[in-house]
Amino acid sequence: MTPADAMLPSTPPRRPVVSSAVLGTLFFVVAEVMFFSGAISAFTIARSGAAPGTWPMPGQPRLPAEATALNTALLLLSGIVLAVAHRLYKKQSPIAHWITLCAWGLGAGFVALQGVEWAGLLGSGLTLTSSPLGSFFYLIVGAHAAHAVVALLALGWAWLTMARGTLNPGFFFGTQTFWYFVVLMWPVIYARVYF
Repeated sequence: MTPADAMLPSTPPRRPVVSSAVLGTLFFVVAEVMFFSGAISAFTIARSGAAPGTWPMPGQPRLPAEATALNTALLLLSGIVLAVAHRLYKKQSPIAHWITLCAWGLGAGFVALQGVEWAGLLGSGLTLTSSPLGSFFYLIVGAHAAHAVVALLALGWAWLTMARGTLNPGFFFGTQTFWYFVVLMWPVIYARVYF
């Protein structure tokens, strides 16, 4: 190194293009898409291989596809509202945290209505061990519900820190990515499992 080189300012370290929160969430989402793809494929194979008149087993309740349409609408609307909240947050709008709270409330409504649906199905005799339909239903829909609850916790934390003015943008983007996964995975599950 020459004395002239020592006088040159050092270059600052390069910031990663993608934050760790976003990258970790993306890896997680890809793994979860594979999990749900495998579970839905197994469900489809089991249903198509069932003897005529045995799916679902006689005496087992039908899944409430019509009632679940409302839950589906709430969840999809939640994803749209969160996209609006993100745009407002980027513009530093003072109402961004309220729109985020609205997205959270719609998602919480989805989870609550799914809980009511489960209680009704359990009361009608559809359990994890009552039939292959029950086993697959609670595995697939239950795994989705668990993801929705975790995503709601993260979204609630994002809302709280946004309201306080301390939200990390990387965390918010990672939370959004996870929530959009929950939102977009549901129509696939709904179409394959309920119909």
